Amino acid sequence: MIHVSGLSVPEGPVVLPDGSWLVVEMGPDRGCVTHLPAGGGRRELARTGRPNGLAVDCDGIIWVAESQQPALLRMTPDGAYEAVLDRCGDEPFLFPNDLCFGPDGMLYLTDSGIRYPDWAPGGEVRDDYATAPIDGRLYRIDPRTLSITELDRGLKFANGLAFGPGDRHLYVAETVTGDVVRYAWSPEGVGEREHFGNVLDPGATARGVRGPDGMAFSAGGDLYVAVFGQGDVTVLGPDGTVRRRIRTDGRKPTNVAFGRPGDQHIYVTEDEHGSLEVFDAGTGGLPLHEGAAGVNVRSQR
Repeated sequence: MIHVSGLSVPEGPVVLPDGSWLVVEMGPDRGCVTHLPAGGGRRELARTGRPNGLAVDCDGIIWVAESQQPALLRMTPDGAYEAVLDRCGDEPFLFPNDLCFGPDGMLYLTDSGIRYPDWAPGGEVRDDYATAPIDGRLYRIDPRTLSITELDRGLKFANGLAFGPGDRHLYVAETVTGDVVRYAWSPEGVGEREHFGNVLDPGATARGVRGPDGMAFSAGGDLYVAVFGQGDVTVLGPDGTVRRRIRTDGRKPTNVAFGRPGDQHIYVTEDEHGSLEVFDAGTGGLPLHEGAAGVNVRSQR
């Protein structure tokens, strides 16, 4: 079922306490962070270029992975924002993609590892994407001091990420390979990258880029993965095997989120038709971490 239509290349769905939603619209005609009120309609917060992922902290500050001028943005609910970080040490960001808060209050960010104009010249993913020079990275950022640590690199287009049940592992989508990888997590850092599961359907006939994008855990520990180009949300069980595939209306789902507590639906952003779709999941979502408090934002637009 279509929950909201008329969006321009949507991604990054985040449900707010009042039941409304935030999404990004990555289309060049908008390039904005958008608020979708619970009663319907659409309110543009700010045009930033090409925002990709979103996360909201316990103070309501919106953190944005911006991919056009690669940077991490900090935004207030009224749309005032500032670019707060654009590199790790001397190494500039290439393609900030998605982000989430961890149990330690830190912000975890994926960088896909290739500039967006090189990944998708003219807005279309390059034909040789599978062999393109991609060096995806995973970062940990202190939202108060903005100190940043590289946790891993060499991923083949690092994309969505999520903490699993019990906060024992951090899971990351690797789009080009179809894999979901994970890292043993502790407050001191992460362990070695390990394979968890693969979401590619061997019977699919779709051409072009196909692989895992955004993801979210159910309360029961299943991982729901939006598979771009395959037209489904693939559900991986706790052992990494495919449990089921939920077909989306379009071929290009980009991310998935659960609703508020008590809501047993998933909400899926889909690019082909520019919509936020909703499906009965029969379960609620694993609660998200909300990050550190007390971050100030200077007013910029």
